[in-house]
Amino acid sequence: MYKRLAMLIFVSLAMVVSAQAQTWNFDLAHSHVGFTVRHMVITKVDGMFNDFTGAITNFDGKDVAKGAVDVTIQIGSISTDNDMRDTHLKSPDFFDAAKFPTMTFKSKKIVMGTGGKFTMIGDLTMKGVTREVTLDCTLNGTVVDPQGNTRAGFSATTTINRQDYGVSWNNSLADGSMVVGNDVVINLEIEAVKAK
Repeated sequence: MYKRLAMLIFVSLAMVVSAQAQTWNFDLAHSHVGFTVRHMVITKVDGMFNDFTGAITNFDGKDVAKGAVDVTIQIGSISTDNDMRDTHLKSPDFFDAAKFPTMTFKSKKIVMGTGGKFTMIGDLTMKGVTREVTLDCTLNGTVVDPQGNTRAGFSATTTINRQDYGVSWNNSLADGSMVVGNDVVINLEIEAVKAK
């Protein structure tokens, strides 16, 4: 009986170690968290967040179905290549970075597709508001780098309405159109490194 109990404990510990070994951390230098929004209807403005952390757990490098993603983005790192606009975006008119310094995403469910494509459903929290979003994702493959690290690449996109999160500032044009569009396209290019 004691041998069986010892074996069960050993197997349980092995499973825990195995699960920990299947954590993949975002490589900030080779990942991109970007967005696009309409300006005065006729054009688009691109932006990005330069400071974020993220991890993928329970991923074996091939099957993402059991995986989970947890991401934290620093709002103060927003950049649209225009200092005046970035300052405005950090203000209470938009993100209110002083009061809400981070934006987070936590996955809840992954639905597999074909050819490396899958759908990820999770909670996006921004400016104190949490809403469920759906991302269209692609696993671009895995590779071992010259240092022996295993890396995985992912692409993901979704569209949200910024008004749903209280990012509501706007101004109207003469024809009634809005200066800033409500639909925000989020584009992610993620390179993750398997923890050793």
